Amino acid sequence: MNIPNLLTLARIGFIPLLVVLFYLPFTWSMPVAAGLFAVASITDWLDGYLARRWNQATPFGAFLDPVADKLMVVVALALMIERYEAVWLTLPALVIIGREIVISALREWMAEMGKRGQVAVSWIGKVKTTLQMVAIFMLLAFTPGTPIALLAVITLYAAAALTLWSMILYLRAAWPHLSDSM
Repeated sequence: MNIPNLLTLARIGFIPLLVVLFYLPFTWSMPVAAGLFAVASITDWLDGYLARRWNQATPFGAFLDPVADKLMVVVALALMIERYEAVWLTLPALVIIGREIVISALREWMAEMGKRGQVAVSWIGKVKTTLQMVAIFMLLAFTPGTPIALLAVITLYAAAALTLWSMILYLRAAWPHLSDSM
């Protein structure tokens, strides 16, 4: 067990705490939940950076890091769907969640074929992740209906658009292998 893997495990451990904070009936609970989400988002970047910098990449970390990221984002988006109770927020959240499921399955399938590198994370995926983390942080931190919450929703739509774009690029890269198996 190394520090990058511990950071990844901590991110998973933050999930139940995020849910508890979300439901606490105190005025301070949502800003603290947003802060916790921000810390989790930073560990998403930091664990990978440290693993590469310190040459501590492990198969366990390579498996668990994307799982931890997806779990945290999906839980936070589900909470936001409940908080806002609006189709205009539910739609981009479901696009993001659906894409994560499709691309995870695609990566697993391509890995079985020995072609995982063809669906590796791209710069678009990194920008998408940054936008969705910022949007979720802002949606947690600010009251629905405020100008900053509206900016957060716009940011979430931008993340959803990049989500679709990156999914199309990944599917296009995998298409020759997918179409061979039809």
